[in-house]
Amino acid sequence: HVQLVESGGGSVQAGGSLRLSCAFSGDTYSGYCMAWFRQAPGKGREGVASIYTGDDSTIYADSVKGRFTISQDKDKDTVYLQMNSLKPDDTAVYYCAADFVFDPLIGRLVPVTPHKAECEGQGTQVTVS
Repeated sequence: HVQLVESGGGSVQAGGSLRLSCAFSGDTYSGYCMAWFRQAPGKGREGVASIYTGDDSTIYADSVKGRFTISQDKDKDTVYLQMNSLKPDDTAVYYCAADFVFDPLIGRLVPVTPHKAECEGQGTQVTVS
């Protein structure tokens, strides 16, 4: 079964940068849509970005567009989220997800159809002060 392991979170001052990594295992990586979402204390899940592993196409939330970049390394079955110009509002637990795509109309991730194997990682804390 698919497993996702995130890393790279931490604490940073406003204006700083962090890079999150998400290692994929348990299935053939190519063909999945990979995504990031976040959840701040007391708030619901917010989609951040997604990337289709087949053609590198990406979708971003307006709140992070121009500051965050989602990318992948197909040789390592790994997805990244480069976060620049971080703001205190970016403070949240960030999660990686497989078989989800970011829907800008609702601001959340939605499952991809046809379904493969939906999975979420354990999350990594990002704190911006």
